[in-house]
Amino acid sequence: MSDAAGERSGGRGARERILRTAVQLFARDGVQATGIAKLTETAQVSTRTLYQHFASKDELVRAYLERLESDGVLAAEASLEQAALSPRERILGLFVEVALDAAGTIRGCPLHNVTVEAAGTMPEATVLVERHKQRFAKRLIETAAEAGAQEPEVLGRRLALIFEGARALSTSLNDTRPLRDGRDLAEALLDQATQGISVR
Repeated sequence: MSDAAGERSGGRGARERILRTAVQLFARDGVQATGIAKLTETAQVSTRTLYQHFASKDELVRAYLERLESDGVLAAEASLEQAALSPRERILGLFVEVALDAAGTIRGCPLHNVTVEAAGTMPEATVLVERHKQRFAKRLIETAAEAGAQEPEVLGRRLALIFEGARALSTSLNDTRPLRDGRDLAEALLDQATQGISVR
């Protein structure tokens, strides 16, 4: 059997190639728009090999979401983990204007995008996304406390709402202005909360 044939039938590293391809295509084109034929062609594996490693597309989606988390904090949330920054800077760093992709499009949060596409049809994926969003909100609450907020839980929850809403609206409008507006709102809330003014 030739090397090319071995590659198409699987070979070493087939699972990783499939997963890397899923990360690329699902984030760029969406889960529903990415069919098995496109996945296998791009990953250079047979359909049989794909199903040997992932029993269903839902299982591949779950592995995709787990990979997004295991590769580290999602890029848009990375500022919360930058120890060299002050807590305030880490929070405001969430609202940087995202870069457009090669097609001139804002893709938004890949986890949120899966939830929207799934629309209740992929419960395991939904659970993974919910878990991540809850952890993110908890991290924001902890960072708000580090920043000296009077009511860190309230502030953290509201910052999460502003961040998620700003990203979703930026994606819908393909416009970075909602993120700028979100930063202004976050800064105002931080000022209130750290000056002893209730954010309720």
